[in-house]
Amino acid sequence: MYHRFNENKYPSTNIRMEVFHEQMQIIKNSNYEFYDPEIFITEFDKRKDNKKVLITIDDGFKSFYNEAWPYLKKNQIPFILFISTEPVGKNGYMNWDEIREIEKSKLGYIGHHSHTHEYLINMSDDQFIEDIETSSRIFKDKLGYVPSIFSYPFGEYSLFMKNYIIKNFDLAFGQHSGVIDLNKDKFELPRFPINEKYGDLDRFKSLINYFPLEYKNLKPEEKKINIVGNPPILTIEFFENQQNIKNINCYSNDGGKWNKPKLEIKDQTLTINFKEKFLPRRGRINCSLNDNGKWRWFGTQFTIVKN
Repeated sequence: MYHRFNENKYPSTNIRMEVFHEQMQIIKNSNYEFYDPEIFITEFDKRKDNKKVLITIDDGFKSFYNEAWPYLKKNQIPFILFISTEPVGKNGYMNWDEIREIEKSKLGYIGHHSHTHEYLINMSDDQFIEDIETSSRIFKDKLGYVPSIFSYPFGEYSLFMKNYIIKNFDLAFGQHSGVIDLNKDKFELPRFPINEKYGDLDRFKSLINYFPLEYKNLKPEEKKINIVGNPPILTIEFFENQQNIKNINCYSNDGGKWNKPKLEIKDQTLTINFKEKFLPRRGRINCSLNDNGKWRWFGTQFTIVKN
């Protein structure tokens, strides 16, 4: 997941183009294919024999159009571009002519990223629905259709929001890290964030070689956590054929710092007990498993609200 390109004053969402070039070359040198978004959507429920890499870009910043788009076009690399409709055409953002240019190229698949890109989880249910419907009306007017895939702004969502998205879209992406497999919830798909802090080449090489940590169930389903439910108890039920669960390592940012939570394993179920409450705004949990030399990765995110 990328945002800005060569906007060095925003290191948390920026990637330098020379690093981006090297990252794309690492993917090619690893003999991984770039996933065409349309094929990704249509064959999501099919088991894949070979790993592919899906490139996603959020927000439609002008720096993407000026810096990354010429490179992706020249190298015929497909990608998803998630657009929030309210900022389109404003300073620092792409305009509709540029978005249509990318959409018509068949390399760029346009995704829905809300209207305002505000903290939607803070809105009332009606305000949230109005935000999404406003954006959908604008997409219909400007592109002739409403995109079928969604990206939650800031990776934040409640169960109500998710259930609304399920009724209106085919897939939805968060901002928690992980590797997609056919057992992942279609409306909580993970992505690895790539920026100046988390985009160095050694880490990138590791990321693209991770395997998914597949599971049957994950609870709680509600990812919006208030004072009463903080911290939650996270349980993950793995498939019967998943071996080496005892090798799992997890880290969480409860208490405002990264900790190793208490893990309990019974049969194929992992229970994670956090040591402290999560601080607003996001609680993150990442787990890795050395599975006979294959490194598997799983991540999830809670949104912590004050009331």
